[in-house]
Amino acid sequence: MKIVFMGTPKAAALSLERLISDGHEIVAVYTQPDRPSGRGNKLTFSTVKELAVKSDLPVAQPLKIRTPEALEEFRSHQADIVVVVAYGRILPEGFLNAFQHGALNVHFSLLPKYRGAAPVNWAIVNGETETGVTIIRMDAGLDTGDILLQESTSLGPEENAIELMDRLGLLGADLISRALKDFDRIKATPQNNSEATLAPIMKKEDGLIDWSLTATEIERRVRGFQPFPGSFTFHAGARLTVWKASSVDGNADHTLAPGTITEATGSRLIIKCGGNSLLSIEEIQPEGKRRMAVRDFLNGSRLNSGDLLNAEKVDIAT
Repeated sequence: MKIVFMGTPKAAALSLERLISDGHEIVAVYTQPDRPSGRGNKLTFSTVKELAVKSDLPVAQPLKIRTPEALEEFRSHQADIVVVVAYGRILPEGFLNAFQHGALNVHFSLLPKYRGAAPVNWAIVNGETETGVTIIRMDAGLDTGDILLQESTSLGPEENAIELMDRLGLLGADLISRALKDFDRIKATPQNNSEATLAPIMKKEDGLIDWSLTATEIERRVRGFQPFPGSFTFHAGARLTVWKASSVDGNADHTLAPGTITEATGSRLIIKCGGNSLLSIEEIQPEGKRRMAVRDFLNGSRLNSGDLLNAEKVDIAT
């Protein structure tokens, strides 16, 4: 098929790579504009753009897509179909109907569960034990299109969102390859809208740890909110980002406030959470420093048993 591909991150690049190897004609690759990154604010390419440039494919990075000019340019590619994988914008209806076979989306959840921008993250946060990938024929709704293919996979109890996205990216590449190969033989199935749940885009403030939640709930957020917004707390005005943690058997002193450090010695940094539960922090990143094991952090920190995290008024916008 002649395909316009639209995607941005690594998970999308896996699908593009598969479509190239399958022999499809990629007539254009749409990806998000280059963004400044790192300490020097150097413009960086998306993973999809890197692959497209390496493969000598034409790349489009429009700042706006809801204009007559953008639609006219899109239609000029004269493709058979559009394949969308984590492009990063909601497509206007004109894009969805520009070509004969419409548009297919590789969505990283078992639709109708987790419609929206962050299905992988919220599946982990909500404690799902199963997730997967769905190929849908796109319509004007938010991930509401008819299902062509769907495949599930178990969600590991210690798997974070970065690791899970890598696995689902590979699964998505396999599914979109099959969907295009068997396109004329696949019978689309409408979604059951009554079973739909939402996975909204995450905000920076979502990353501030609420110590009144249970240790299990916080541990899921630590895994689910990677790489953005992260899970962070504050001590003595400095941000501490938690990268790995686990719940601890036993109950905390009920007289202690949630967020109180109950142990800070050796390789053990234990925090009281809601429901008198306990959280062990295993990997942490002090503000302005690298990620490190808790043992290394405690060797040079001033944290003490009895200290209260998030005790200060913090400005999440900073």
